[in-house]
Amino acid sequence: MSSFSSSRRSTINETFREAVERHPKRVFLDFSGEKFTYGELDHEVQRLAGGLHALNVRPGDRVVTILDTGPDALISWLAINRLGAVTVPINTAYKGDFLRHQVGDAGAKLCIAEAAYVPNLSAIRSELPALEHVLHRGTVASGASGLSHIDLHRLDGGHVRTADVAPADSAMLLYTSGTTGPSKGCKVSHSYISDLSRRVAGFSFTTPEDISWTPLPLFHIYAIAVTLSAMQMGGTASLMTKFSVSKFWPEIQRSKANVLYLLGAMAVMIASAPETAEEKACFGQIRALLCAPCPPSLQRKLRERFGVVQSGSVGYGQTEAGAMITTAIGEELPEASAGTRNDTFDVRIFDENDEELPPNQVGEIVVRPLKPHVMFSGYWNRDASSFSAAANYWHHTGDFGKFDENGFFYFVDRKKDYLRRRGENISSFEVEQTLLKHPAVGEVAVHAVPADLAEDDIKATIVLRENARLSAPDLHVWAIDRIPKFALPRYIEFRPELPKNAVGRVLKYQLRDEGVTASTWDREKPVSATLPQKS
Repeated sequence: MSSFSSSRRSTINETFREAVERHPKRVFLDFSGEKFTYGELDHEVQRLAGGLHALNVRPGDRVVTILDTGPDALISWLAINRLGAVTVPINTAYKGDFLRHQVGDAGAKLCIAEAAYVPNLSAIRSELPALEHVLHRGTVASGASGLSHIDLHRLDGGHVRTADVAPADSAMLLYTSGTTGPSKGCKVSHSYISDLSRRVAGFSFTTPEDISWTPLPLFHIYAIAVTLSAMQMGGTASLMTKFSVSKFWPEIQRSKANVLYLLGAMAVMIASAPETAEEKACFGQIRALLCAPCPPSLQRKLRERFGVVQSGSVGYGQTEAGAMITTAIGEELPEASAGTRNDTFDVRIFDENDEELPPNQVGEIVVRPLKPHVMFSGYWNRDASSFSAAANYWHHTGDFGKFDENGFFYFVDRKKDYLRRRGENISSFEVEQTLLKHPAVGEVAVHAVPADLAEDDIKATIVLRENARLSAPDLHVWAIDRIPKFALPRYIEFRPELPKNAVGRVLKYQLRDEGVTASTWDREKPVSATLPQKS
């Protein structure tokens, strides 16, 4: 599949160096028509790495990026790693406490951001004592007190030597959503992301001649893996700046992409859109379309309407361990199965005493590596949490599943307070903590309800403070400036009290089971009503 030896894939730096040496004039990145060869990108990476070094970025330092998908997002990632530093890509929708927690927790002294997102940093500047410099892409309207603002494209510190990094060294700090507390940073090594990228190419049967395409942002581990996978093979990755149904087929036609990586909801929207001339021109162009979830009915529609040769791809994973269960595209599976074990992880099902369960019995999913440095290296600044999750030398996912007698895996249920909406992981805890800052809100439980396209929609069930009055539309407007758009609750319901157990813990499973009730406000079907005060 690849012309590169497996020994060359253990670090991002070595992979990029070899790709540049072998294919300097081959197109590596295509950002909606803006193309870079391996050699051109290397020049830009070297320029920025020198500039970062001049600003005292050293091995092990964390550098936050808040960048839209585009050349600078990829150049920043590779330049940071070239110095032996750790890239911390943050969701561009984050603001307020969501942003403060991750930037502050990483202890970053330097951030690279779009000019449009600098005001979000300015608003929380007093709570980020370690942050010294902001490199901005574009013109910043107003400065932030106490911060050094530098135009990203004017930064050039000259040549700097590529740092010697080992496969076990951290390349990234990726934050996973918290379930009972703030989100935690997973320490991701060069070896971890390199192995995951190798397997992405493996289950899609991608070759160096294919053009891999994704609209997912470069703060998303899937987009990172797709891009590095193309680099490992000396191939081409085409990235769309932002997903759009109307621009999808013109972009596929222009890029000549034939291996696509999407979210399940995106595939549903494309399959439901009206036919266009560009769509007809691309019939049969797509060899593989990978997305999850992708039920048989959707796979059939993709084949029949668009001439997609193979579609689907299910699996199971989390940031701590990447893709633990995988399925090669086109592989036949029993109904509802997510796939089988792979050559990277030992995955088993344990009971509450850490005893392995027999086939077809549901228990907690646990995992350990079969190769060195292919799982996360622990939670940043949280040794106790890392140790607790690794009880008996197995990483306990907190999720539940089972294997059948033939080794096929079935996912049963997710962590109780974990939410996923339109491909984004969401911490219910962080949404709750933000809503509790409203002076009228006394108690809140944020939980999932089924969504139309797949995954979750978000509901906030709220108890108001004594004698307080508040409407759901007013609370929604208040939350817009404090919560990322993707994490804003679609549904809001006020109640006199929340259901709790004997020790006072909110029974979220009961709220989830009740779902949307007659008293629930839906922002997509707004009504102007002031909901009752607490009695």
